[in-house]
Amino acid sequence: MDTIDDLGLIYRLRPAAMPGAAPLVLLLHGLGSNEDDLFSLAPLLDPRFCIVSARAPHVLGPGAYAWFSILFGFDGMRVDVDEARRSSNKVIAFVGDLIERYPIDAKRVYLMGFSQGAMIAASVALSRPTLASGAILMSGAVLPEFMEHAASADELAGFPILALHGRWDTVVPIAVARNSKQLLKALPVELEYQEFDMDHEISNESFHTVVEWLHERLRAAKASY
Repeated sequence: MDTIDDLGLIYRLRPAAMPGAAPLVLLLHGLGSNEDDLFSLAPLLDPRFCIVSARAPHVLGPGAYAWFSILFGFDGMRVDVDEARRSSNKVIAFVGDLIERYPIDAKRVYLMGFSQGAMIAASVALSRPTLASGAILMSGAVLPEFMEHAASADELAGFPILALHGRWDTVVPIAVARNSKQLLKALPVELEYQEFDMDHEISNESFHTVVEWLHERLRAAKASY
């Protein structure tokens, strides 16, 4: 489907193959990429899902966008937290608009982000767990700055999170991922964390884990009916 610009964020959409309200997988790309990147995975995801890939709001250059700025100084890398929070709020509003516009099951929304997109997915999931039914964090991180806006323990209890990372990641080091794992383990979420022999990428093995995790969500939903 062509790129669409009518709901606050530019996006691409693959409707579900089945009639009726469908579960949604919302794809959030990494720094310097665009909505076409992760959308290339849509044909590999179960046709029962509606797939939407959103473009980050900040322009870096032709075809390159960001969810927030990353600043480098003598004290290392710093995140523009206010910009990240505004992007998180845009995603929250965007999900609501998608549910109003398309036949989407509001109780089965899954956030799937890569790198910086995973950081935004984590921010949205932890601050608004009632908005989604799970989050997939690929080669990303849970930023400590976002933890102060996390929902209550009762709201987060049992929230499913799949976190995947490459042991040889040269962009977001594995130490960052392991620190994020500890932050998530301190919360009452249902965390599945896996490391793979890969760099800052989505390997066949890691993507297979994503596909199986999403299939499990579909099986659990079918069993509950």
